[in-house]
Amino acid sequence: MKRVAVPYLLVVVAVLSVLVGAGCTKERLRVATTTSLYDTGIWDYLEPIFEEEYGVELDVLYAGTGIALEYGRRGDVDVITVHAKSQELQFVAEGYGVERVPFAYNYFLIVGPESDPAGINGMSPEDAFKRLVDTSLGAFISRGDDSGTHSKEKAIWQSIGYNYEVVRQAGDWYIEAGRGMGPTLLMASEKQAYTLTDMGTFHSYKGKIGLVPMVDTGGILLNVYSVIACNPEKNPNVSYEMAINLVNFLTSTEIQEIIGDYCIQEYGTPLFIPCAGNEPTS
Repeated sequence: MKRVAVPYLLVVVAVLSVLVGAGCTKERLRVATTTSLYDTGIWDYLEPIFEEEYGVELDVLYAGTGIALEYGRRGDVDVITVHAKSQELQFVAEGYGVERVPFAYNYFLIVGPESDPAGINGMSPEDAFKRLVDTSLGAFISRGDDSGTHSKEKAIWQSIGYNYEVVRQAGDWYIEAGRGMGPTLLMASEKQAYTLTDMGTFHSYKGKIGLVPMVDTGGILLNVYSVIACNPEKNPNVSYEMAINLVNFLTSTEIQEIIGDYCIQEYGTPLFIPCAGNEPTS
């Protein structure tokens, strides 16, 4: 084994210390993302592309939309990618976010066991939820975590005149998982129950679960993903310029094409539909 003189090693250590002290370490960008974007694996795909292009280390934290927005309010992250429009608009209105910028969308699905004990297959989302609560013929697993998916569930209950707080205490058929989308799908599969899911996570998990789509049409099921740079006026430690780089990155023509093509060969359908500059309404 070749021996290296101790004085030489000391010189190397000293040089490295100087370089680190001079600021040669990479800048870090902290991103809070919804679990559905994380569970589909798209961040694993996009992260190295962004890091190489901008010479930055990306720290991706995944949580439900409500928690992700709270990270932004506390100044724990620089940029947020979530999917609950009303909460996002409030975040911006309060001054914590600079601008809500949609970059992709898909749709929510109501999925359940193939036996379909409640008989909701092919119904509208509203009629399906009404049948579930009125008959209690099948268990329903709710995210129960203030996520974008959970917010959508609440919106469907509200649209048919049901108080969510009453529904969640209506009986043993309603179960709150308090988990991300992937674990919620696994739980629903184990219990042969219904649940509301974004289509991206469903397709990435469908090989692991015994659930099939029951309801997949209806304007209320639209699911738009947005990116929001946090406001440095609220939290001065925000890496604002790099956050804007991520906004521009996600809405660029090249990355929009990558998002649209992501996993399409594997699943036979796009997990996300790019929409930068053209947010859908239905």
